[in-house]
Amino acid sequence: MAATKASTWQVVKAVLGAFIGVQSEKQRQQDFKTGSIVPYIVVGVIAALLFVAALLLTVTLVLN
Repeated sequence: MAATKASTWQVVKAVLGAFIGVQSEKQRQQDFKTGSIVPYIVVGVIAALLFVAALLLTVTLVLN
């Protein structure tokens, strides 16, 4: 069984689904069949940083 490479959109969709806790079993199985976890980690870190930046911006705007 050869591992398939996930497209960028598939990785982003999987990470965002994990962030909000909504993902189908079929999608989860597909994610685990990909060859490498590195794209998921990179997109996850970027998404987390963007989320924190959005929170900081929102708090700063509200407090000013």
